[in-house]
Amino acid sequence: MVLHLISLGLTEKSFSLESVDALKKCKKVYLENYTSIINGSLKPLEKLINKKIISVDRNFVENYDVSEAKKENVAFLIVGDVFSATTHISLFNDCKNKNVEVKILNNASVLTAVGITGLSLYNFGKTASIPFENKNIETPIKILNDNLKINAHTLFLLDLNPGEGKYLSIKAALTYLEEKGVKGKVIGCAKLGAEDFIVKYGEMKDIKEIDFGEPPYCLIIPAKKLHFIEEEVLEKWKI
Repeated sequence: MVLHLISLGLTEKSFSLESVDALKKCKKVYLENYTSIINGSLKPLEKLINKKIISVDRNFVENYDVSEAKKENVAFLIVGDVFSATTHISLFNDCKNKNVEVKILNNASVLTAVGITGLSLYNFGKTASIPFENKNIETPIKILNDNLKINAHTLFLLDLNPGEGKYLSIKAALTYLEEKGVKGKVIGCAKLGAEDFIVKYGEMKDIKEIDFGEPPYCLIIPAKKLHFIEEEVLEKWKI
């Protein structure tokens, strides 16, 4: 028996054939639905594997007993890539500690999809999250400043709560950054990986006025010095 940690990628069509084969063998299939959202519907996948996908929240995942997979094949579906969030690393670690066989299937995530901006993935520093309640939060600013010191790009992931339909907007995130004294040009992104993704580059005040449509959202503050290729591609997204 195996616990499968399966990365869905960024859209409802980006799961692999290997994933489908694994899901067909599973008795239970859980969808972790709080660290991100899938672009599209998983109904076609349910039909393909002929079983119900059970949506679960943070509390379920963080308290899940991996020993269930000693009795039957179980799968967790994770938007993006399995190892993009600490929670999923904990599941993997629990399996190793409890001698539960675990299989990982990787896929694309926002951490790689940001390459569409033209910024080199090699030049990104530490990633930061901007939460809903951020008035007294300084960690994202510290990470930004640390990255700028080494001339690295900063990716900000914006908070979300799919269960309640809440998503921190790019406008709200930029307001937070402005209130913390951040200035300059930024890149706003929505639905990276989907066919109708949005990428816009410009001054913060101008990016705030753009309607980015549906989530998920992220922001990027580029390093001060860019490679000429980065500059050239960024210009394609300039408003």
